[in-house]
Amino acid sequence: MHNHVKKILITQDQIIEKTKEIAQQINEDFKGERITLVALLSGSVPFLAELMKHIKLDCEIDFMDVSSYRGTKSTGEVRILKDLTRPIDSCNVIIVEDIVDTGKTLNVVKGILENRDPKALKIVTLLDKPEGREVDCYADYVGFSIPNEFVIGFGLDYDELYRNLPYVGVLREECYM
Repeated sequence: MHNHVKKILITQDQIIEKTKEIAQQINEDFKGERITLVALLSGSVPFLAELMKHIKLDCEIDFMDVSSYRGTKSTGEVRILKDLTRPIDSCNVIIVEDIVDTGKTLNVVKGILENRDPKALKIVTLLDKPEGREVDCYADYVGFSIPNEFVIGFGLDYDELYRNLPYVGVLREECYM
């Protein structure tokens, strides 16, 4: 365990097993159809990589870079730094997110993509933090519901650090206070 981690919330093995379950549900829900996974950079990349291993459907990927955090707090301003590279009209789109916290970022992205006429639009997230929710925004596929603590690892960061940890842990408060 990294010395800046107060405790491990979710182990690598738990993440892999839950991701397999989510992929199986996606395989069933979209059986015989092509899907487009839209990963929100940068935090969702490890989750996307694990999820794709277990999806048995024809699958395209694309990326959006969206930002609303500075340090441990949401700024309240959602900025689109990189948009999709191809159209999604008539596509089965699944937004891949690392964590749903306030819901603001995901709500904006969902609205943008809904306006592009996808055949279906779903959301998958590794982590859901319902206590942090400020707007109504919910994922269709959820890995783990977590308490209202600042988490790092498996793509989640604090000022771009700790994304490479193979588990999800709680960052020690003295590291960001």
